[in-house]
Amino acid sequence: MRGRTWLGAALVLGAQLRALWLAAAVEVHTAKEVVAVNGTNQRLKCTFSSSSPVSQQLSVSWNFQPEDLTAHEPVFYYLKEPYEPPVGRFKDRVTWDGNIERNDVSIIIWNLKPSDNGTFTCQVTNWPDVYGTIGEVRLRVVQKVSFSEIHFLAVAIGSASVLMIIVVTAVIICRQRRRKARDRRLGAADTE
Repeated sequence: MRGRTWLGAALVLGAQLRALWLAAAVEVHTAKEVVAVNGTNQRLKCTFSSSSPVSQQLSVSWNFQPEDLTAHEPVFYYLKEPYEPPVGRFKDRVTWDGNIERNDVSIIIWNLKPSDNGTFTCQVTNWPDVYGTIGEVRLRVVQKVSFSEIHFLAVAIGSASVLMIIVVTAVIICRQRRRKARDRRLGAADTE
């Protein structure tokens, strides 16, 4: 009987420790999808939360998986300071734009190309929180901005506003002309 009690207590303690371990993991937050225009620059935002204070051992890894599913490519690395890639498609095209004190580990990709379509991953380790989620951002590089519903609504509201101004102006001009014509008739009648 004693062995069973000890075994049960060990299982309960193990489950509680596992729950605490999962709660202590680093959580990474990113936008799920970003659309950018060819030739522009785009900030890929990545923030994190950790149950531990930011340590000197904090590291950040950004990687890229092209749409054609070829091998992952390193994009950026941070450990105490930012390290840009020495080779590859993102050499001289990626810049650190994060702030560790604000739990922001974002980067900027410069001069986007259609070949940059794919999924970027952001992974943060903050000792002792070395496990956790990996943030993913799907980047779509387009030739020009598509005409969205918001653009259509803005054009419709703008057009309606311009039309209202024209109508109000026309009404005011017509009233002034009628008044002048009436004043002329009254002036002519007074002189007769």
